Amino acid sequence: MRTPAEFNGDWYPRDLPPGVEVSSHLLPTGDGAATRGWLYTPRAATAVVAVMHPRADASRHYLIPDLLEAGLAVWAQTGRGGGGDLRLVHESALLDIAAGLTFLRKRGFGGVGALGNSGGASLYTFYVQQSLRDPASRIARTPGGRPSGLPEADLPPLDAVAYLAPHPGQGALLLECIDPSVTDEADPLSADPALDLFDPANGFAAPPASSAYTPEFVQRYRAAQRARVARIDAVARALIDRRLAARTRYKRSGADADLRAATHMPVVTVHRTDADPRTVDLSLDPSDRRYGSVFGPRPHVANYGLIGFGRMTTPEAWLSTWSGLSSNAAMAATAPEMTLPCLLVEYTGDNCVFPAQIRAVYDALGSTDKTHLRVRGDHFGRALDGDGPEVPARARTAVAAWLRDRLT
Repeated sequence: MRTPAEFNGDWYPRDLPPGVEVSSHLLPTGDGAATRGWLYTPRAATAVVAVMHPRADASRHYLIPDLLEAGLAVWAQTGRGGGGDLRLVHESALLDIAAGLTFLRKRGFGGVGALGNSGGASLYTFYVQQSLRDPASRIARTPGGRPSGLPEADLPPLDAVAYLAPHPGQGALLLECIDPSVTDEADPLSADPALDLFDPANGFAAPPASSAYTPEFVQRYRAAQRARVARIDAVARALIDRRLAARTRYKRSGADADLRAATHMPVVTVHRTDADPRTVDLSLDPSDRRYGSVFGPRPHVANYGLIGFGRMTTPEAWLSTWSGLSSNAAMAATAPEMTLPCLLVEYTGDNCVFPAQIRAVYDALGSTDKTHLRVRGDHFGRALDGDGPEVPARARTAVAAWLRDRLT
């Protein structure tokens, strides 16, 4: 059984099917930025699948060889932010997608589909929502108040979308894994003991034993998560307002101090974002998942480390991408306007996206042509304990076949 593609230092996979041409393209966007993509083209391919993730490099996606073997071209794209969180504004990322789809349509591809994996699912669903709207009804401003450029943009249509381990949106995801016990955003170790997920007094058990939280604790915990995100939202908006006020002053004063304040771009730092109760209490929304989070088997340690979602962003990027209260890219808001054919693949051992979230995404999709496929595997499509590689490989085969049938 072939494993996911291996890549050499030139970014190209060694195990591409024979005859596949690979080319790199730097494309201008409608708002004057640039986005890069890699086009993998089998002989005589008439349809193409676009794959992009808001914060990860899609050029190495493990499904690329399967799609190529199915006779589909693949457009693997990286947004203007280079796959990082710092400046990731979702409204701008839609303009990156549009540049890629314009390029593909000009290349003469007939069917053009998308593979939305994890955060790519909410990204492409947001794109489809905006592309299907009359331009006048598109989102005109980002949550931070900047013009989005979407009403004026040419947003070429997609024909079908395949979802792979989709989550409900970057902000919606973070809303349920941010640590609400933080009492001081300037002190990474501050904690309210009554909300500390990793305190045995609240039900935590040292791994590998599963913790056991009461419904009352989980309810308080979820409410406190929303309250913390609301506080960070307020900080982000205040920082944006301060910068805009300095710009206004500088126009009047011409003073260097006002110019510096108007130019300065502050950064919002968010500590401790690996604290979803479901990662350590396996009785909550049960599934085939292992103990631990997508970041590792010890959330009680990883939560205090460097990794995590939305750890460092501009105020604009926080509001647009990582705020579960302010982001426009939440699937709950965008999925009802997804009317294209959809395939949703759920990995039953996913410890990043949980069954209730998958059901909510699937139920919200407005398409009348939608399919839900459950396959054993973890968030990255890897085999679970006791399974051979052929089990999660079924997802790759199913996605490639479904996209081929819908696009050719």
